[in-house]
Amino acid sequence: MASPKKIGIPWPEFNDGLSYDDVVRPSDAGLTLIEFYSTKYKSSAPLQGWLQRIKSDQITLDARVVTDPNTILRVGSKLVYHRIPWKEPDAPHTIEVLYEDDDIIALNKPSGLQVLPGGLFQQRTVLTQLQWETNNKSTIEAHQKPHPVPVHRLGRGTSGILLCAKTKLARARLASYFADGTSRIEGKGHTNQELGKIAKIYRALVSGIINNDQVTINQPIGMVKYPGVAKGLYVASQSGKPALSVVHVLERNVKENSTLVQVKIQSGRPHQIRIHLSFIGHPLLGDPLYAVGGQPKCLDCDFLDESFAEDG
Repeated sequence: MASPKKIGIPWPEFNDGLSYDDVVRPSDAGLTLIEFYSTKYKSSAPLQGWLQRIKSDQITLDARVVTDPNTILRVGSKLVYHRIPWKEPDAPHTIEVLYEDDDIIALNKPSGLQVLPGGLFQQRTVLTQLQWETNNKSTIEAHQKPHPVPVHRLGRGTSGILLCAKTKLARARLASYFADGTSRIEGKGHTNQELGKIAKIYRALVSGIINNDQVTINQPIGMVKYPGVAKGLYVASQSGKPALSVVHVLERNVKENSTLVQVKIQSGRPHQIRIHLSFIGHPLLGDPLYAVGGQPKCLDCDFLDESFAEDG
């Protein structure tokens, strides 16, 4: 039997850095450079941090490096903060290809690899490896190359099948299929019947023993403010958006006080499985974020790495 195809180039020690663009609005005109960054992006760095970035030639104003923190800003000026390259946390770089044709590619995403850029992971992602794989196929003209992109996400710690589209049509069709289940859930009269053209089924190991062989969870998921996470954190919330998970028990381990479950989700809310299982009193084993009830473990934490909260 032929060995499965794999893609993946080892990660360089440092990424390429990032650039963040801003255009000075009328409401910001007259502010000094340091006032602009230390107030508008205070969650990115404290005042001294932004002073250091300015002094280190990391800010350009209208394409020219500016090192005076007291420079007055004018309407329409273009600001760019150049984040220097950094060493991203360890992540797998090899990905197995499960299926591929002219329209789609299905990958076996390993645990520990992020799908799209976010937080500390800007280069070490599935998307980057797909882009590198495409660029390495030099036999095709650049304008004719397919540019595969993931059409859904799996959490960084989650392994499983990841579908990627190679054409605009495939991307649109797959996106509509994934959205179909969620849109029906948001309707007034949804039932537990098979929904949508794509089924998303996961396995998880949870704490405690689930007594019923099947549990249906329709707890809405919303967002709350959370320390260190600018966008907020997703939690179980009655004012949130509808979500539906159907849990089947596969195995109970009384000795280890754990249950192996299979979860079919008909909607794709962020952290849905983690939130729903913790909501019914059975958080995923080792989950550092969610406690019983679908709420975060520490609402009074002084700080939490935003990438940790975004992608587990």
